[in-house]
Amino acid sequence: MPASALMNVMIGAARKAGRSLSRDFGEVEQLQVSVKGPANFVSAADHKAEDIVFAELKKARPGYGFLMEERGAVAGSDETHRWIVDPLDGTTNFLHGIPLFSVSIALEREGQIVAGVIYNPAANELYTAERGKGAFVNDRRLRVSARRNLGDAVIATGIPHRGRPGHGKFRKELEATMTELAGLRRTGAASIDLAWTAAGRFDAYWEHNIQSWDMAAGILMVREAGGLATDATGGTDMFSTGSIVCGNPHIQRGLLGLIAA
Repeated sequence: MPASALMNVMIGAARKAGRSLSRDFGEVEQLQVSVKGPANFVSAADHKAEDIVFAELKKARPGYGFLMEERGAVAGSDETHRWIVDPLDGTTNFLHGIPLFSVSIALEREGQIVAGVIYNPAANELYTAERGKGAFVNDRRLRVSARRNLGDAVIATGIPHRGRPGHGKFRKELEATMTELAGLRRTGAASIDLAWTAAGRFDAYWEHNIQSWDMAAGILMVREAGGLATDATGGTDMFSTGSIVCGNPHIQRGLLGLIAA
């Protein structure tokens, strides 16, 4: 299906930011050997990518507002549309030279996510979705997996690290899930977890304490690929609760039951 004009704008912004990140990613391994380390460099790469996305989207749709990881909320004259952007999801991976990171862009219209792009430049995988038009990776149609049993499922999750809340809760959820599943995985980038769930690589994914820009594009991706996406209570208020549970309908419902137990 040919991309709409709106999708072409989003793809162009994501690819341009991705090229900038790819150049900077090539420098990260060299920085690993320095005493100071690459943290400041990666922060600069993050801001540079956000500047690119902001400029490209602003030029194409000057009235739209923004919600961005670094800039925060930026009001627009058109109050019905808002871009939700994470210019570098998977910062820790990027910092360590691990090629699992992405540019994530979603468009919210009157409170509904209507378009999304997730681009992993290291793998040259471009995930796109428009509401009612399906989800794709590099023009190939995506469908969630068809597995029905938790015992056959490989599920992704997010592990709270130092300085983040929810360690005790995660240990309980890990104990409840690890004996019931074929495998648990952690990529270190929520947008990629969501994209891979839409692609059927993961049967489901759950995480707590993440931001709207981490999951906005991916929620649409999963739903357009035939999956379910809710918060950890089974509701649809993911942005407010900061939680996400998604997957193919059979596994998603089973996973909700496990983590709620």
